[in-house]
Amino acid sequence: MSEPIPSSEASARQRWKRWIRPGLAGAAVVFLNILAYILIPVDVLQRAGAFGYVGAFITAAIANASVVVPVPYYPVIARLAQALDVWGVVLAAAAGSALGESVAFFVGRMGRAAAEETRFYRWVRRQLQQPWRAALALFILSAPPNPAFDVAGLLAGALGVPLWMFLSAVFLGRMIRMALVALVGVGLAEV
Repeated sequence: MSEPIPSSEASARQRWKRWIRPGLAGAAVVFLNILAYILIPVDVLQRAGAFGYVGAFITAAIANASVVVPVPYYPVIARLAQALDVWGVVLAAAAGSALGESVAFFVGRMGRAAAEETRFYRWVRRQLQQPWRAALALFILSAPPNPAFDVAGLLAGALGVPLWMFLSAVFLGRMIRMALVALVGVGLAEV
């Protein structure tokens, strides 16, 4: 018969298990984005490049409007940054991304927030109830690739965060994200 596991070791093991699934999902998303970057045919890039900055805007808007299914759009943004002015692509993609994220915001505004109440959910909710912290939290959560941002978007709408504050904070956060994606794309072109 096996000996019982001490409670501190059991809780550490349980915390570890809680992070395995999101970690694997994150690794899969990174792998799929790299694969998509490698496999994007040159003619697709040329066709997307024909749309220019509007293509970056529309691609980011559609990808971020999908709340449930992640759309690998980083490779397209990285490739467009190779073909066009980097900062134009960053601005267009950040604006499209912020607009796309407003879908979750409006779903929350309609009172249909369907997020599981976790510690993260409760933390975001506390931040969004204070106007100055709301903008900061939205900015911080929107800058890195963060699938949990949809929870923040839903809550921002449900808690009545002003739309201008939501869009401004998300746009500024996405400027950082898109700049990293675009600069990685330009760096890969030079290799």
